[in-house]
Amino acid sequence: MENKTKLRLLYLYRYLVKNTDPEHPVSTPELIEILKTRYGIDANRNTLTNDFQMLEQAGYSFGVIHSQQNKYYYDSRTFDQAELKLLIDAVSSSKFITQKKSREMVEKILSLTTKFRADKLRRHVHVEGRVKSDNEKGYKILDIVNEAIDAGCKIRFQYTDYSTKKRKMLRHGGAYYVVSPYELVWDGDFYYVIGYSEDRGMIQNFRLDRFYREPELLSKEPIVPVPAGFRLSNYSQGIFRMFGTETPVHVELLCKNYIMNSVIDHFGTKIRVKEVDEEHFRIEPLVCASPTFYRWVFGWNGDMKILGPASVREEYTAMVRRALEACELQESAGE
Repeated sequence: MENKTKLRLLYLYRYLVKNTDPEHPVSTPELIEILKTRYGIDANRNTLTNDFQMLEQAGYSFGVIHSQQNKYYYDSRTFDQAELKLLIDAVSSSKFITQKKSREMVEKILSLTTKFRADKLRRHVHVEGRVKSDNEKGYKILDIVNEAIDAGCKIRFQYTDYSTKKRKMLRHGGAYYVVSPYELVWDGDFYYVIGYSEDRGMIQNFRLDRFYREPELLSKEPIVPVPAGFRLSNYSQGIFRMFGTETPVHVELLCKNYIMNSVIDHFGTKIRVKEVDEEHFRIEPLVCASPTFYRWVFGWNGDMKILGPASVREEYTAMVRRALEACELQESAGE
């Protein structure tokens, strides 16, 4: 008898979680019939009343629609419909997660709601056709790097690039990187690890989906301490969309007012802004002066200017000249 009571509670709870919500309540007679036909367990109004009281005492909340036949539904969802939609969209659109893993994770998220709401959400899930990672071990790599950060030890791995035939190839002939990992950053649909690279003797960032395979955890090698004066928050928040292997520097930029939206998107609302005149403002963000940064500046068609430092301005000018010379060579070849 005691076992049947325990099983009745479990079956009742499981059925209500998966099959009821405010739009799909179930009456007491219906629950009695479900317990009998599906699970071979007898119940009556009194036993169900006691069961609901016990579940409520355990912290589970049930809504009641009072009528001639009271109707019940589960009312303790961890996530509401909008929150589940956000989670599903994030998983579906993430380039870091493979299509296969995205589908698996979406189904797990859908299990957090009723079958009715899951069907509605499932109709709006589009995973196929997106640009996705092909590294099926990405989430395992993420777990190992996170473990290394928690343990304060180094990691050893090989890194990949793509050949012109769109095939993965090992960077630097398969040389191993040894890195002291400091922080994981999610940016632009990819995960990066920020750490001290022994090969370069400087802080670098590496995309996890570019790891050739799972990194080796060097548990007996403590990490190189974070260099004095280096702030991970500045590196990860202020400059990451201008990523590169270069040492971050403060650059002075003169911008037209309409560029402010993009400045906020990249550097956040805490960046200091100085109004120059009615049409321009000036900022001094911390960036990696890399081709990625220079492409961003160039894309504003002269409405963003690099004022300093001189070395960055000169490098940007040289890059623009090289691009112009390449165009002129192509035009000459076509004559």
